[in-house]
Amino acid sequence: MENSPIDSNHLSDSETDLNSESGLWRQIHDSIEIGDHQAVADAIAPLSPVETARLISRVSEQDRVEILTLLNPKDAADVVEDLPESQASDLMEVLTPENAASIVHELPNEQSAELLRDMPAAGAEAILDNLSKEEADITREMIHFEPDTAGALMSPDILSFHETQTVREVFQELELNREKYAKYDVLYAYVTRKNGELRGVLQLRNLVLSNHEEHLSQLMIQNPLFLKTDADLETMTDFFDDHHFLGVPVVHHITNKLVGVLDTEAVESAKERRASSTFLKFSGIIGGEELRSLPLKVRSLRRLAFLAPNILLNLLAASVIAQFQDTLQAVIVLAVFLPIISDMSGCSGNQAVAVSIRELSLGLIRPSEVWRVFHKESLVGLINGFVLGIVLGLIAGIWKDNVWLGLVVGGALMLNTIISVSLGGLVPLLLKRFKVDPALASGPILTTVTDMCGFFLVLSFASALLDKL
Repeated sequence: MENSPIDSNHLSDSETDLNSESGLWRQIHDSIEIGDHQAVADAIAPLSPVETARLISRVSEQDRVEILTLLNPKDAADVVEDLPESQASDLMEVLTPENAASIVHELPNEQSAELLRDMPAAGAEAILDNLSKEEADITREMIHFEPDTAGALMSPDILSFHETQTVREVFQELELNREKYAKYDVLYAYVTRKNGELRGVLQLRNLVLSNHEEHLSQLMIQNPLFLKTDADLETMTDFFDDHHFLGVPVVHHITNKLVGVLDTEAVESAKERRASSTFLKFSGIIGGEELRSLPLKVRSLRRLAFLAPNILLNLLAASVIAQFQDTLQAVIVLAVFLPIISDMSGCSGNQAVAVSIRELSLGLIRPSEVWRVFHKESLVGLINGFVLGIVLGLIAGIWKDNVWLGLVVGGALMLNTIISVSLGGLVPLLLKRFKVDPALASGPILTTVTDMCGFFLVLSFASALLDKL
């Protein structure tokens, strides 16, 4: 294969097939080998964000570093923006602080802060030391805000003027700093006191059409709504649900000074990230986002951290069966129904878990509302348990022509479903009260209890009616 620049005309904007992707990876690797950064840039430019992320995940770590090093900082920043956050942070760690800083400089401040927040403090500080003092100070302040708060999600790029300024002075300032302000995604202009406290909002239309000698205090909308930097995701979501704004000013929760603007897209992105994180934890993926580009050892250890404790929990559930070995040997057909009862009850309970975790994340319920959740879920468990118990009981009774077997199996499923659904709704609330992540621990706890109760109910009922089975 020739080591020549890649003809971008042959690259599709849509999904390419596996063979062409493999060829693309080899071409990029060859271009890296000869240091042809233009060929690398030409190859990546036509790719969609999905294709870019897939490319980076398939090449070696050394090639990833080389790709970002060969590209100019603006192109490299475009690549970083297309990557999952965890992968982007890992890449920034292995770059030299100088190269990483040149890329960070091209990223929006809020995204830079998000990347550096996920890095070890020493590595993040080394990158910040290579930025201008103004940019480094802004990013440092944003890094210190808690994740998924208004301070962490806001953009510090705002048009802000003093209330004593005239319209003419504003236009002069805009002209003087037009290159800087041209990069801002301007929604509104804001008016502050001289100490930086928010005073009002200025519609750009009013600014353009007003007399140049008027003061901003005469044009602004007074007493504007705002959020504080420590506002959590639930508060931000409620705000934009109640007020259909494109953006809202953010003031520091201590000093009350205007520090940024928060738009709806940032909040929606944060909600999607939280939902994704909750799903991964609920599925047993802990330690953050997992990608198959991570080292094998890291991926294995993260999964084992969740799976290993489950061995003990499953042994605990299996110990119930050991107490009823004689009953199980006498009525071996029960072995057919034990996993059915356990699985059906577990599925019912996990539905309740999912609803509780969802409502907790949206702020619709509080950990203290145990009775309300128990009341709501126990009614669902009673209805669904009765229906499922009748169905399985009829199947068992007809199959073995034994009404007592149907009663044992159906009754056990009904009671276990009630227990599982009621408990499934409560476990996330109780874990939240004890500062334990509900998404991570609810599943194993519910599964263990459901299995234990299901096995106990079936085998104890069978023992009581052994002579009829």
